[in-house]
Amino acid sequence: MKSPISLNSEYRFYQGLVATCVANGIQAANFLGDRFLRKAHRSSSGIDELYTDAMNSAFSATESFLVTGAPHASAYYPRDFAWFYPDVLDPDTIMDSEDAIRRVRLLERSVRLMLEAVRSGVVTTTIIPAGPNRYIGVNYFSRPSDTLLGILAGLEQIICADQRASASYLGLSQGAHAGRLLLIEYREDLKNAIIQLASSLEPFDDGGTGYLLCDAAAPRSAATDTRAERRRFVTNACVYATFLRAMELGVIGISELEQLLGRELSCYKAQLLRLFGKHGYISHSLDCDNEPPASSIALDFVNVQLGFWDLRDGSERALFAATTDLIIAEPRFRVPNTFHFLVSTNNPRRKMLHKIASPSYQGRSSWPTFNVEFADRMLDYDEFSGTDRYGSCARDILSDIRAATELHGGYQELLTDKGLKYRTWAYRGAVAHSWFPRFLTVWKRAFGTPLLDWK
Repeated sequence: MKSPISLNSEYRFYQGLVATCVANGIQAANFLGDRFLRKAHRSSSGIDELYTDAMNSAFSATESFLVTGAPHASAYYPRDFAWFYPDVLDPDTIMDSEDAIRRVRLLERSVRLMLEAVRSGVVTTTIIPAGPNRYIGVNYFSRPSDTLLGILAGLEQIICADQRASASYLGLSQGAHAGRLLLIEYREDLKNAIIQLASSLEPFDDGGTGYLLCDAAAPRSAATDTRAERRRFVTNACVYATFLRAMELGVIGISELEQLLGRELSCYKAQLLRLFGKHGYISHSLDCDNEPPASSIALDFVNVQLGFWDLRDGSERALFAATTDLIIAEPRFRVPNTFHFLVSTNNPRRKMLHKIASPSYQGRSSWPTFNVEFADRMLDYDEFSGTDRYGSCARDILSDIRAATELHGGYQELLTDKGLKYRTWAYRGAVAHSWFPRFLTVWKRAFGTPLLDWK
């Protein structure tokens, strides 16, 4: 197995064909073991008990990095910090001072691991432990567009830990100091990775206008990485959000970045909106241009917290509202009789693996956390438009997620198009422990009071 890391580091990262085969074996053993050995949950568990159990699992002191949940405990997903982990250090989601300390320590350890991977040139969707301080970097479907975004978001969360409202835990202040030291130590490595990402963008012509895309010629993956399309909105929106976060953290200056792009950053974003929103709504992919509106949209257009969308801008609000209204009005986007919205109306193109082990994983399935982001963007829209257009829908989404969490005994990674636990012959269904805090944060924003209160 190829090890690109320098010899003076405590970490070793491996990539290549042999490494990928080893990683696939580790993952298969973990998923099959979880499929047949995981114990059934206790019935009728309350949300408070489920949350406590989830936090004790996600932030166990025995773990070497933050654990998403079963069956993903054997692997690490850098992108999750952008999509699913943004409120790990929100004081309103922390149970007590011991919980705060565990979270800060695991977050610092996890971010350092990701930064070491960047230093080694391993910018990948998945990091799999293969021994003491030995890790394999794997891209299961295609190169990522959102991994650097996740790393920057995780680092930013540590740095800003002591700035959160009611940050009364000492551990959060200690974490903020550790985060600032990490930024100093790895700034140049991050800058080099950002430069490489900007330099890899490809020209794309549409109607005589030149655009820059990260996936003009070949697919790039984001959180919905089992899709095989090129020219996707979400992958390119993640790249823009990565540039924005890198500038906010002082990793790279705007003039240097704009010189690499050959245009102003604001122009780069405006062109993406013009390209993917040319029909009056946000198309999931440019390859969907000939499909009906509802069939050319995917729920992941909501992107990530503090990501692509700036709903202070009226033109962006109009595009967001048009896309949102299409999703809400289309019955095929919804689990019947609920406010669980599916990823898309149709299944995406799939490889043989998807047909055997994970059918509908990114099409006719409902991801609770994508629904949480959908609700949060709705609240953004109402806040910046001065209206109450989507507030009730956002609250209905969150209420249905709470009901599903209590029904199924934990915060689910995804549900079927019937609202049931996702199951295949190899996959029993994931309980996403560490995605739970994000739900609590958005719940408080929507309802005005915390769902759980430990004070």
